[in-house]
Amino acid sequence: MLDESLLAAVAAVAREGSFERAARVMHVTPSAISQRVRLLEERIGAALIVRGQPCLPTEIGARLCRHAELVSVLEAELRRELPTLPQDPQDALHASLRVAVNADSLETWFVDAMADFGRENATLLNLTLDDEDHTAEWLRRGHVLAAVTSLRAPVHGCRSRRLGALRYVATACPDFVRRWFGSGVGLDALVRAPSLVFDRNDRLQALWARRHVRREVDLPAHRLPSTRAFVDAALAGVGWGMNPVALVREHLRSGALVELVPDTPVDVPLHWQVTRLEVPVLARLTQSVTRAASAALAP
Repeated sequence: MLDESLLAAVAAVAREGSFERAARVMHVTPSAISQRVRLLEERIGAALIVRGQPCLPTEIGARLCRHAELVSVLEAELRRELPTLPQDPQDALHASLRVAVNADSLETWFVDAMADFGRENATLLNLTLDDEDHTAEWLRRGHVLAAVTSLRAPVHGCRSRRLGALRYVATACPDFVRRWFGSGVGLDALVRAPSLVFDRNDRLQALWARRHVRREVDLPAHRLPSTRAFVDAALAGVGWGMNPVALVREHLRSGALVELVPDTPVDVPLHWQVTRLEVPVLARLTQSVTRAASAALAP
C-alpha cells in the first residue's frame, strides 16, 4: 500500500509547481513536503518530481498523481454520501480533476460546462491546454482523467463520446483583404499574405488553404498562442486566420471581419474521452460537458 500522505505531497508539488506552495496548501513546512517526496521516491525507486521552476512530475510521478487524484475524488464522493464520517483536517483540501482541453473550446463553450458542473459539485477542475489533436496524449500518459479531443478512437482504458463540431471560418479585416487578396484568394496571394497560427501544432490554416487551392501551401505566419489574440489580430489587420464562428459572428455581421472565401467553413469534430473507471463525479462532469457541447457545437 502506498502512503496517502506521501502521495498527497507529490500530487501537491505537481499541481502547485513548487515545494513552497505545496507546503502552504497542505499546512506543513517545505522541508516536510521535501522529505515526503524523497521518501516516496526511495520506496518507488524512481524520480517523481523534476525540480525546477516550475517543478514538474516525471512520467511515473504523473501516474501516481493521477492515482492520488482518483483517491481524493472517491473519498470526497464517499463523504458526500456519508456525511457522518469523521472529518480530517486535510479534507479541507478540495478534490480536483485534471482535464485536457483545447484553447478554442475553453474560449467558446467549455466554461459553460464548468459552470453547470460547479452548481452541484465541490470538486475543482484543473485544466491543461493543448491542441485538440494532442490532448489525447495527456490521457495516454496518465496525466489527466478526461480530455476534449479530435481523436475519435478511444484511448486505452477510456470511453469516447462525440460532442459535435467546432466550426471555423477563414477571416480577415476588409483592409487586409484589399491589400493582400485584391486579385482573389489564389496560391500566389496565399504564399505572400501573413497568416495567424496558434502554435507549431496548429495546422488549421494550412488545411483550409490546401482545400481551397488543392495543394500544399507554405504559409507565412505570425504565431499567437491565444484564441482572443487571434480575433484581435485579424481585426487589426495583422493577418488572416481560422476563427471559431462563435467568436467572430458579430464581427462578420458588422463587417469588421469578412470571410476570405464565403461559405468555406472547416468543421473540427470534437470528442470527450474519459477514463472507464466508475467514478460518479466523472459521470456528472460528462453530463455537464455533453449538455454544454450540444448547445454550442455544430451537429
